[in-house]
Amino acid sequence: MFNLVLFGPPGSGKGTQSERLVEKYGFFHLSTGNLLREEIANKTPLGIEAKKFMDHGQLVPDEVVIGMVDSFFDKHKDAPGFLFDGFPRTVAQAQALDRLLDLRKTEIRVVLALDVSEEELVSRLLNRGKTSGRSDDTNEEVIRKRFLVYSNDTAPVAEYYKKAKKFKSIEGEGSVDEIFAALRQAIDKTMAEV
Repeated sequence: MFNLVLFGPPGSGKGTQSERLVEKYGFFHLSTGNLLREEIANKTPLGIEAKKFMDHGQLVPDEVVIGMVDSFFDKHKDAPGFLFDGFPRTVAQAQALDRLLDLRKTEIRVVLALDVSEEELVSRLLNRGKTSGRSDDTNEEVIRKRFLVYSNDTAPVAEYYKKAKKFKSIEGEGSVDEIFAALRQAIDKTMAEV
């Protein structure tokens, strides 16, 4: 099983690139954002609670997210690998994910981080907000708060994976095809190291 994390701030292109990587490699796409949005759309108690955090640019509590991830694993036991998109967001989540994967006799093989400037990210998110229906993409103040949360809480996850020698930075500005080619090259190289 080959597991990877696609890492980057909101608007870095994780969703777009994840779709292409799933198609190319057959990974199961695990996006905690999509799982949460599904709960919100279905107006479940979890979704209603999660929406309160998301509307204020805050992260949803770890225990909620870890529970959803564990449940997703159970539903896809025969997967050739998982592509984690937007998760883990904190060192505590990364450690919890490592424990979960260890119990399942697997691990994260590589973390690929999309590197994009803040101004480019704000522009992308405001444009996405015009069509996505996502309330957290329409307000520049909320978007910038999300970056602050990302910097404070999520950037340390990069350090966690750097220490484990699993972290690779990928240029996240350029055409979708150029970025995809760079991601494929990094994945193929890691797969060859088995």
